[in-house]
Amino acid sequence: MDMVATQNFRSVDRLLAKPSPAAAQELDQLGPADARLLLRHQVSEQNRWYFETWGLIATAIGMALLLVLLFGSTEKNFTLLLALLMLLIAIVQRFALTPQIVFLGRLIDWVPADQPSPERSRFWMLHNAFVGLDLLNWALGFILTAKLLFRSRRRSGDEDVELADRGIRV
Repeated sequence: MDMVATQNFRSVDRLLAKPSPAAAQELDQLGPADARLLLRHQVSEQNRWYFETWGLIATAIGMALLLVLLFGSTEKNFTLLLALLMLLIAIVQRFALTPQIVFLGRLIDWVPADQPSPERSRFWMLHNAFVGLDLLNWALGFILTAKLLFRSRRRSGDEDVELADRGIRV
């Protein structure tokens, strides 16, 4: 999502640098500054929708993972704790941070970038918290994946040894 959001904003500058002839006429009527402001607002709205939707999807994936590990495996407390922490992070991001980021983003869309505002400061503080939680979630996901892979390899290795002990060739 971070890459999508960044590229969406860059697309505004790409469009303004090389607009199609029909778009150039419309953009010229607005003027470069107003055209950029309007297009960035549209991209911001699109990104807000992406983040809200992805937050719901991430929460559903986290819940599904936790339920599979809880009821469909023999995983122990540490693995379940990692999945639970990942789910909680997704819930905090979607239901605590994203609504505030969306609200503040809409307030600052029309404030000139060079004009200081407390809303912009709060927006970036919440945005950085969101990114920090995203990085933590990625780290927990890597640890969980490694734990599950290591456990499944150990189990299959144990079965191979057990079969070899019985004289069965693997």
